Amino acid sequence: MDKKVLRSKYKVLRQSLTQEEIEAKSLAIANQLLRLDIWDKLYYHLFLTIEEQKEINTEYILQILAGKDKEIVISKCNFETLNMTHFLLTDNTKIKKNSYNVPEPVDGLEVPDVKIDVVFVPLLAFDKQGNRVGYGKGFYDNFLSKCNPETIKIGLSFFPPEEKIEAVSESDMKLDFCVTPDAIFSFTN
Repeated sequence: MDKKVLRSKYKVLRQSLTQEEIEAKSLAIANQLLRLDIWDKLYYHLFLTIEEQKEINTEYILQILAGKDKEIVISKCNFETLNMTHFLLTDNTKIKKNSYNVPEPVDGLEVPDVKIDVVFVPLLAFDKQGNRVGYGKGFYDNFLSKCNPETIKIGLSFFPPEEKIEAVSESDMKLDFCVTPDAIFSFTN
């Protein structure tokens, strides 16, 4: 299927989820993440949940990272340049929703792309080859292209993979893993 069709399909599927299903699936995804061999790293980039889009509740992952004493990095989007600026999440970080309802840090200690070891990547759909479909602006492809090649890219999805996403471009960054409530998919071979 092509990206536009998949984007529509998964937005509808997500909207059909109840709040209880979102919480249960989000917790299951966080528990699956504990099985990955990624916890020896220091800087972990996490997206903050856009509740209006019925995204995965990343609060559970936030708790795991805090419990493991990791450096948590969150981003602020620039919709003119399609770039993201990354900030260390601290007790003093003020979070405010932007005009797209994306929770973002107001300011803080900036973290360069190349310092980030692990990125938890939001998505609408993914396929068995590690390709993903996001919201279509290219923020994450742009950001991931600036990270170290060793940076681990982990998609988080409520749903299992599609067989194949059509019309994948050179600038689309592949995932290393994708975690669903029921399974971990690895694309690193």
